[in-house]
Amino acid sequence: MPRLKNISLAELALRNGQDHDEVWVAYKGLVYDLSQSRKWKNGLHYSHWAGQDLSAELKDAPHSEQEILKFPVLGKLLNK
Repeated sequence: MPRLKNISLAELALRNGQDHDEVWVAYKGLVYDLSQSRKWKNGLHYSHWAGQDLSAELKDAPHSEQEILKFPVLGKLLNK
């Protein structure tokens, strides 16, 4: 497995589907690319915005974590 790059909170925040075309979210310390998901068009999925760590919010979702885990992992989230 290739070494994952470190992704800062600031870099993640810019990939919100608004400032850049990329749609990234963090979950359990990893950053996922959801850009190809039709459910995350323009970085919004129901009341959740891309560009942030959604680990705490997934417990309220009507789906399992498998919906995020099926997308490509881009790197590890730096919590600084």
